Amino acid sequence: MSWPRAAIAGALLVLVAFAALVYVPDLLVSLSGVGRSTRVLLATAWFMVAGCALLWGLRRLQARGLRR
Repeated sequence: MSWPRAAIAGALLVLVAFAALVYVPDLLVSLSGVGRSTRVLLATAWFMVAGCALLWGLRRLQARGLRR
């Protein structure tokens, strides 16, 4: 993998991780019409699922190695 391609992939990964782990839970906590405990439960569940999915995806990428 070339350096520019790796840098672009890394930047995209950071953006996706930020959106999945910070931005979406923040949106879920600010929902109206839902009780506070339900919003917190939704945000926590989303954070855990997104975190596990990100870790699994990173592990799959690591297992592939640097093949082209």
